[in-house]
This record gives sequence, C-alpha cells and structure tokens, in this order.
Amino acid sequence: MNSSEVESSPAMARSFFLLYSLSRRRVSDSLRSLFFIPTALALTTSLFILFYISSTSNIFTSHLHHRNSRLHFLQNPIGVSLKTHANQPQSSLDFDSPVSDLGHTADHAGAAKPSPSSNGRGVEDENVFHDRDIFKEDYIKMNTTFKIFVYPHQRSDPFANVLLPVDFEPEGNYASESFFKKSLNNSHFITKDPSIADLFFLPFSIARLRHDPRIGIDGIQDFIKEYVFNISHKYPYWNRTGGADHFYVSCHSIGRVAINKADEVKRNAIQVVCSSSYFQSAYVPHKDASLPQIWPRIEDDPRNITSSQRKKLAFFAGSINSPVREKLLKTWQNNTQIYVHSGRLNTSYEASLLDSKFCFHVKGYAVNTARIGDALYHGCVPVIIANHYDLPFADILNWKSFSIIIATLDIPSLQRILNGISNDEYAKLQSNVLDVRKHFRWHSVPIDYDAFYMVMYELWLRRSSIRVPLS
Repeated sequence: MNSSEVESSPAMARSFFLLYSLSRRRVSDSLRSLFFIPTALALTTSLFILFYISSTSNIFTSHLHHRNSRLHFLQNPIGVSLKTHANQPQSSLDFDSPVSDLGHTADHAGAAKPSPSSNGRGVEDENVFHDRDIFKEDYIKMNTTFKIFVYPHQRSDPFANVLLPVDFEPEGNYASESFFKKSLNNSHFITKDPSIADLFFLPFSIARLRHDPRIGIDGIQDFIKEYVFNISHKYPYWNRTGGADHFYVSCHSIGRVAINKADEVKRNAIQVVCSSSYFQSAYVPHKDASLPQIWPRIEDDPRNITSSQRKKLAFFAGSINSPVREKLLKTWQNNTQIYVHSGRLNTSYEASLLDSKFCFHVKGYAVNTARIGDALYHGCVPVIIANHYDLPFADILNWKSFSIIIATLDIPSLQRILNGISNDEYAKLQSNVLDVRKHFRWHSVPIDYDAFYMVMYELWLRRSSIRVPLS
C-alpha cells in the first residue's frame, strides 16, 4: 500500500461511517412511520370511547346513585299542606318554604329545645333525613310516575279473603299488612296496563292465610308455591325476570318461612316484611325492605307528649320469649331507674310510655314488634336492642338522630349509657322523635309522607332500571 492510499484510508472510513449512519437513520425513520399509523388509530379510538362514555354516563348514574346510597327522608316544611287524597298525586310541593331551626311543625312548638352547646355524641348535629335535595326530586317523580300492576282476582274467588283488600279497618299487630294493601288498592299508583308497570304486586296476605282454617300455618308454603306456579303459567310477567320485579308484603312472623317452597320468591322477589333480621336466611338486605309494625292510631295524640320531665329512665313490658329479653329482665328487674316488666302492669301501658324517657325495643320470638311505633307515638325515645336488624325506612331516616341503638352484649351497660346522655342531647333526640312520628302512622286515606308513602318510596328505590318489553 502506497502513502496516498494510507492517507486516504481515514477519509474513506469516515465516508463509509457517514453513509452507514444515514442509511440506518432512514431505515429507523421508515420503521417509526410504520408504527405511527396503528398508534394514531389506537389513540383516536380511545379518545372516541372516552367521549362516548362521558356523553352518555348520565343515563346510568341516576339509578345507580339511588341503589348504592343510603337515602334520608325530607321533613315537611312549615306551611306545606300534607293532606293528599290517595287518587290525587301531589306533584308540586313547595320544598323551598322556610323551616324552623329544629324542623318542627306547629304542633311541636312546646317541645323542649336544646342549647347550642357541643357534646360528645353530636346529637344536635344529626338530621333526621339523609338528603333533602335527592328526596325532593325523587318524591315528585315517584308520586307522578311510579306504577304497580296488581294481579286481578274476583270477589267470587274462593280465596278472595286472602287475595283482596279487607273491607274493614285493620286492627292488631299485623294491621300494617292490611293497611298497605287497602291504601295501594285505592291509590293512583295502580295501573291496569302491565306494559307500563314498574313493579308487580303479589296480593296474598300471610296473616289471613295464617287464620284461614283451610290453610293454616302448615299450608301457607304450599299455597304460595301454587300461587306463583299459577300466575307464571297464566301471565307472562313473572317469567320475564324470574320475579325480580315482583313484591309481596307481610307483617306476620310466619312470613319468615312462608316462601320456603317458592325459591324464586326468596331469591328474586322484593319482600316487604316486618321480620327484617339479617340472621333470617330468607331476608336479603337492600333487595328486601323493612315494613314497620304499627298499631292503628285513630284517636288524638296523647297529652303531655312533648314533656321531657319524665320520671322513669327507661321502660319495657312484654312476654319474656327470647334469650335477649331474659337477659334484660334478669339484669334490670329490680332497678329503680330502668323498669322491666313481665306480665300484667300495675299502671296502664300507655301511661308508662308517657312517663319514660327511653323505651326499649327488644327482640322476642321474632325481631319485629310494635314497640318502636308505640314509643314514637308517645314521644319516648326508642332504644333498639337487636343485632343486625334492618330498621324500617333505613334508606330514608337517620335513626341515630332519634333513637339509641345498642348491641345485645351491652345490656349490662344500659344504665350507664342512658345516664351518659346529657339533657341537651336528650332534648334533641326527643325533638326528632316528634318530627319522625308522622312517618309511622297509617290513615284510612293516605296522607303524604305517612307510612304508606314511605313504603312506596322504599319500593320505588328498588324498582328495576331495566324494563323487559312484553312480547
């Protein structure tokens, strides 16, 4: 190799390196251009999907919000008339009327008012309702659009006494079942057009089956099984959803086992029952609903209901028919502040409720008793001693604002717990009791926000968001 070739070698090497680098860069650019096309398409598709979801999400959010949140009821503003006939829906309530500081209607003006001091329990900050704005919107919708189809039966039906509303005013512990059926039958919620129905009502009465000598306790399960078989073959509505858009109402404790032979009722249908304990395999919280067991009240309100000057700290009277009641009696039967009675009282039951600051609701043979309704009616703050109990209207009412809920293990600590509630805290609790008691009343002609409308609102929350079209 001569000197000129040696001198030119570095230059040739540099040229070759530059040519190689340029070629590699062009290849790399070509490859990047090939990857750019699918990447751009993927990005465009993702942006389109995000835009579609954001533009249509309002279709789904409303119903999901209602099913997943615990709702609270709206108290009636002062000056708003509550009377509404069953066949006249009220669609334009004045929800923006001013309310008093404690939310009392005029008949509660004499109730003791708490001072604004703070306290450990925070009762004075508790509202008896969860969400005013949600309710004021939903109640109007429910009252004007909610439709229920009732399976028809004639007076000539051999079991008309079980399937049709009673033609008299219901009485006793199971009056809630009959009052609801009577009120629904005469209401504007009924439709004869099943194609527009939100829910379908199974009209059999557990209480009347219980006392029908042709059926009795032993025959109720077979009757309901056969009834569901008959309607599923005569009508197409049950078969569309497996009964998920159907409901029945029962306040008798027998209702806990009445549907044991009708599995689809247990799994799918909405059960509105007084026996609403989580320990009962048939009850499914948030699918089913708790029906309050309430004695009919047709007389005027008792006197001195607003008085907070009550001599007894707490009161219970009833049969000792459960381990919880046995424990309560054994622990407190000789106490001078907590009065627990088994058997006949020396004074009237009503007088004892009026003379007590707190009234116990204690699980007996079944979790349901009328004692919550009794306590509220007499202005006594309920103390609920029952584990895992779905309280009536729990989707609507904030029970912590007007009651004390105590686990059964804390029965020995009752006196300490109740004495630890200050006068201000108690005054607020009782004030809230007076506010919510109107929601635990039945009327021969339903009144807005009474027990009938409260149950209807619970059902409205549980209606299906998907309506299967009829063939």
